[in-house]
Parts: sequence; C-alpha cells; structure tokens
Amino acid sequence: MQFATRAIHAGQEADPSTGATITPIVQTSTYTQQGLGDNKGYEYSRTGNPTRTALEACLASLENARYGLAFASGMAASTAVMSTLRPGDHVVSGDDLYGGSYRLFERVLRPMGVTFDYVTAGDVSAYAKAIRPETKMIWLETPTNPLLNLVDIAAVAAVARERGVTLVVDNTFASPYLQQPLDLGADVVVHSTTKYLNGHSDVIGGAVLTSNDELYQAYKFYQNAAGGVPSPMDSWLVLRGVKTLAVRMRQHCENARRVAEFLEGHPRVQGVYYPGLASHPDHALAQRQMRDFGGMVSFAFEGTRDDVDSFVRRLRVFALAESLGGVESLCCHPASMTHGSIPQAEREKRGVTDTLLRLSVGIEDADDLIADLRQALDGVAATHATANSATNGAHASSGANGANGTHGKATKVKSGAKSAARA
Repeated sequence: MQFATRAIHAGQEADPSTGATITPIVQTSTYTQQGLGDNKGYEYSRTGNPTRTALEACLASLENARYGLAFASGMAASTAVMSTLRPGDHVVSGDDLYGGSYRLFERVLRPMGVTFDYVTAGDVSAYAKAIRPETKMIWLETPTNPLLNLVDIAAVAAVARERGVTLVVDNTFASPYLQQPLDLGADVVVHSTTKYLNGHSDVIGGAVLTSNDELYQAYKFYQNAAGGVPSPMDSWLVLRGVKTLAVRMRQHCENARRVAEFLEGHPRVQGVYYPGLASHPDHALAQRQMRDFGGMVSFAFEGTRDDVDSFVRRLRVFALAESLGGVESLCCHPASMTHGSIPQAEREKRGVTDTLLRLSVGIEDADDLIADLRQALDGVAATHATANSATNGAHASSGANGANGTHGKATKVKSGAKSAARA
C-alpha cells in the first residue's frame, strides 16, 4: 500500500467486538484476566493499551520500521533512546539541534557521566573525526531546528555502520511523509508526535521507530519501567491526525515555498533558510533525500530585537507561539523560546541570534499568510521611517534654537549634525 493509504489503515482494522470502523479509545487502566497468566494480550495500560498499539503499528508502517513505541512527549521518546547509554559513553551530535535536546544532553545526561561533542551538522567528515572508542551514538536532525540545514543521512549512516555506532535521526521537522531515515541507513528514528504527525496542536506525544530487535527490546523495557506513555485519548488524537498527514504535508510544503520566496525578496529580510529555495546550500541534497521541502521557514530579520518584537506584535494570522507542525501558522523566536536553554554565546555562535525568526507555515490560504507577513514587515519599516523623520525634525529644530543662541549645548549638536549631513 502507498503512504497515504497506510496512514489511514495501518494498524487500524475494524474493532472485532463491535465492528467500529474507527479505532476505539480504550479508556481503561486495567484488564480482566481469565485466570493466572491467562489474558487477552493486555494486563495494565502502562505496559500496553489497544489504542496505543494501533498508533504504534501505524507509525512503524509509515517509517518502514518493524517496531514502533509511543511516548508521552518527544522528550520522553528521546530519553528512552538515550537510556541505553552508560557513564563513560560518548555521543556525537549535530550542532544545530532543538534546545530541549541540548538541555537533556547537557543538564541531565552529562552530569550522569555521558559525554557529548557537537559538530557542524552538515559536515559528514566531522562526524567521522569526532568518533572515539567510547562513542556509542550519533544523533542528528535533518532538516535542523531552527536553521534548516540538511544532513546527508545515507553518508552519515555509512560512517556509523563502519564504526559500529548507532545512528539516531530526529525526523520531526520532515515527518515520514517527506523522508524515511531507516531506508537511508539510520538505526532509530525519533519523533515529537506533537508536531506534524498529530498536526492539530492539541496533544503532546512522542515516538521511537526501529527495526533493530535488540534496541527495540531495550526501549520497550524502558517504556514500561519508566512509564512515560501516552494516554489512550492522546494516542487516539495522534492516530486521527496521522490520517490526513499526506494531504496536510503537501499543502504545508506549497505554502512554505511561497512564503520563502516572498521573504527572500523583501528588503527587511537579511536571509531566508528554506531548503526548497535554489539559493539554499543544501537544495540539491534536499531534492535527493526528501519527497518535498517541508513546511518550516526561518529568516533573519533586518533590525534589532525591538524591531522583531514590533514585528511579531503586528502579526494577525501567524500566532507567536512555540511548537510547530499544526494546521495553523506559528511564528517562533528561537532565542527566547525553543532554544532559550542554550547559553547565549553558544546559541549565537551557532547562528541562533536575537533577530532570527522561525515560521511553521500552516495550511491557510497562502495569499493571506503572505499579506500578514507583508503588513507586519512594512509596519516596522514605516515605524522606522517615522522615527527617523522625527529625529531629523528634532535636529533641525535644535539647530535653529542654537543659531539664536538660546541653548549653548544644542549649538554643538547642530554643528555636529550639519557636519554629518555634509559628509
């Protein structure tokens, strides 16, 4: 079956007891057993639940994985993957990554004895050079958050395989509709199902997908032992969202392309980060590795942090909010929101500055999205023009007063202003 068909049907057979076409929400904590050790496959909902089982089977199908595990959040899923590490183990990670992942690595795992090195995300040779005898894992995102760099998954997978290192890919930004990392050689895929998979900004969830028997058993044990599992209702919400993933992603991609092209031509925009643009350095890789270019667009704003604040306050269709991947368009300020946990110096070194904005382009009418961005950008420009006019008027007025000898200090200002004007 093709992707869109699997998204609707995989793991979601009609309910055998009632014939219900849609997977039921099995809202129970426990299950009646027929005798000692005799049950119908379920004992306790932390360990397993039919609604969650359906979600796990569907997500595994979409990522072409043998196994799927659902978690209560993307970070719970990431923590499950990292649970196989022990003190003294080493991880190589791309340097452009979600701030929550960085926080988990640096403030939770490093104090426990796991070490991390961060390399330029798109530099395949850098991953190879950073591997040490104690390296157990390579962690990467592609496209990256928030700068939309790409990593050649197949090339890094070849490095990992040769060196005996597990390759984990956070596929949240792309979704399985756009790329399937396991097919490119990755060992494990992680998702925040909160984002594109659910697609409606009404649930928190995560998932881990793999075809590796040993890793699956380790993650499954951790899922049950640590207990970070989604509720039946949350599982059902993600399952419902996945049904429209293919059609939503097509519109996300189309709208993002149009928004990126608009931003690229606006004078108040310094730079646009979108792999669908021919100007993007990883455009060719994106064409090769992805089905389309995604719904995320980041751009560097021409101005100051105050200008950025003025811009986001003027938005009417885009909402200033964290998260991404919903049907509605969101604007995020990574430096103060999603990546605020990364120290400022480190953040800015990686390109996450105070004037960087990240757009999760929704599926509204693209003309409305562009009009909203245009009016907000033009509004900031108009404010600057008004402020400059007022400043020039004040200088002219003070100059006249100085010429009349009424304010001695203003005479110096006038003189300086005239000299500057002549220069």
